This record gives sequence, C-alpha cells and structure tokens, in this order.
Amino acid sequence: MSVHRRDSLGGRAAIAGIGATEFSKDSGRSELKLAVEAVRAALDDAGLTPADVDGMVTFTMDTNPEITVAQAAGIGELSFFSRVHYGGGAACATVQQAALAVATGLAEVVVCYRAFNERSGRRFGSGVQQREPSAEGAALGWNLPFGLLTPASWVAMAAQRYLHTYGLTPDAFGQVAVTDRRHAATNPAAYFHGRPITLADHAASRWIVEPLRLLDCCQETDGAQAIVVTTPERARTLPHPPALITAAAQGAGRAQEQMTSFYRDALTGLPETRVVARQLWRTSGLAPADIDVAILYDHFTPFVLMQLEEFGFCGPGEAADFVAADALPLNTHGGQLGEAYLHGMNGIAEAVRQLRGTSVNQSGAPAHVLVTAGTGVPTSGLVLAADGS
Repeated sequence: MSVHRRDSLGGRAAIAGIGATEFSKDSGRSELKLAVEAVRAALDDAGLTPADVDGMVTFTMDTNPEITVAQAAGIGELSFFSRVHYGGGAACATVQQAALAVATGLAEVVVCYRAFNERSGRRFGSGVQQREPSAEGAALGWNLPFGLLTPASWVAMAAQRYLHTYGLTPDAFGQVAVTDRRHAATNPAAYFHGRPITLADHAASRWIVEPLRLLDCCQETDGAQAIVVTTPERARTLPHPPALITAAAQGAGRAQEQMTSFYRDALTGLPETRVVARQLWRTSGLAPADIDVAILYDHFTPFVLMQLEEFGFCGPGEAADFVAADALPLNTHGGQLGEAYLHGMNGIAEAVRQLRGTSVNQSGAPAHVLVTAGTGVPTSGLVLAADGS
C-alpha cells in the first residue's frame, strides 16, 4: 500500500530556472553538447553560474552521466547526484529528487536535465530491436512474440478496451490531438508551429496500430531541457518569480509493468497515475477544481483521457467531452504531440512559464499548475504554485 498520509516536502523547494535547446529532427551535435547547452541556458535564466550548482539529476536512459555534464558545463564539486528509472515516467520525479535534496540540505542548487537525439539517433517509436537479458526483458517476452513490438502497439491494447467499455470510437482521441496542435500552432518553439489540425485531419491520418492513428502518437525529437531547483528563499532573490513545488509524487500500481500491464483487473485506467494523484491531492490540500492549468504527458492521446479521469477532473469515459469543452487549459505549449518529445521535461518548463505569466498561450494568472510524467510505466507528478498562493 502506498503512503496514506500527507508528506512534508511541499513548499520546501522551488524551480528558479528553465532552459532548452531548439527542438529539431536532426540536431547535428552530440547528446552531451545538447545537455550542456540546456543546463547553461537554465542557469542563465535563473541568474546563477555553474559554480553555484552542487546537485544534478537525470534519467537512467540519458547517455550523459552527471559528472560528465558537470565537467563539460564548468560545474565543480557535487554533493548530490541521482538518476530516475522508467523513461518518461521519470520526468517529474527528477524534480522531486532535486526537491528532496534541497529540502534536506543535501544540496542547495540542483539541475535536472534530459537530452537526446531521439529522431536522428535512437528512435523509441521503432520499438524493441534488441535487449540484454533482464527481468524486465523477460516480462516483454510474453508480448513480443505476438507482435506487440512497439510502444504504440502496447498502448493500443488499453486504448481498444477503453473505447469498447465506454462505447466510444477512435474519434474520441482526436480531441486531445486537436487541442495540443492548436496550442503548438501559436508557439514559435514548437515543431508544429503554424500547423493546427482539425478532427477531420485526425480521422484521415493513417493507422499506426488500431485504434491509434498517426496523430494520436507523439513526435520524435532531438533536443534538451534543463530545470534549476533551489530553496524558496534563494529563489526569491533571483530574476524570476519562483514556481513553488507544492507537491511531488511517484507512483507504481499493482501488477505494474513497463507499458505492458495487461494482467491487471482492468485496462481502462492508469493505476500508477491514481497513486500519484492521491498523494498530490493529499499533500497539496487541493482538488481538481483548484487546478488552473494542466500539463499532462501525451505520448499517446488515450492516456491523456485516462489521466484526466484518474485525477478526478471528470468521470470514467467522460474525458473526451471534457477536453472538447475546453473545461481546463491543457498542454498550452503544444505538448509532446505538438511542441517536442522531451520525455515530459518541456512540460515542466511550460508550467513554470504559466506561473511566471510568460507562456505564449498564457492562461490568465494561474495559481496552481498540475504536471504529469509518462504513463503506462511507473510515473510521477507535480503541483507547482505561484509564490504566495
């Protein structure tokens, strides 16, 4: 059983800086160079120098070791460094790790980063090509021989069951794709800047794995994003208003696997997201009605709908109508479908921009922003708040 009480992390750390490279399909440089560019951009944004950094956090899938990035970026001694597993599910957990270090005094300025050439280099969408023997590989071995070789094929199983259970058609997924691309169209940093789509465009896009169409699947991107976490007190002395980390959580559900949790009691929801949601609401003291903007991990459109339902924004099977009604500002940067696929780190940056009031698709003056990480795998989430909220 996961924790059933409010934790004490909320409000003890803040995001003070964000920085990214351009988002492209062929960066023309190494993943290490991308990481260093993003780290330096985030430090510049925070008004800090490499000498101020004493902690670093990234993903297990990142090819850039913490000490190598530190050396290349001109960072000196580190008192904290960490990596979080499970691909995109790690995004918000990197900030949680940084916040834990800051709150406990293990470090004062921690940089979280993710860098990859995911389009020009290794393409995750191509599926499993080879794998070293491992317990995780053995779990995949129950599915690969039957043709379930790619992330899209794994998600399609749950998506098909979702549609069947609630009497929906694949058009329901189009609401997410249209919303994301609408926001990307007005975001100069987005790969799909100036290219909105309609529901008809979604319905006309080719099948990838039924019931998923091309426009239900996130893009593949080269680039990097970095986030600077420090104490609220120090953040208040820096150039931008701090984004307070009001709550942070990780979650894995019963019978959890990596994208292939097909032996659960039901396939129409995301139990790992439910664990995260429960802890975020408990620690923050907030409810869905208190969230002003939601940045939800959108590697595949069906899992955005399921996240909305797991967090309690609407009932089971109601999320497509909820999105269509624009009931909540969603993925205002364009998401991974429209801006870039950076394993969710660019979504955290968008949440910070919303709280600063600098998003290209600004939604008023939000007090609280929800951010989620990759789903279908052990995952994580954040509630960020404006200072004083």
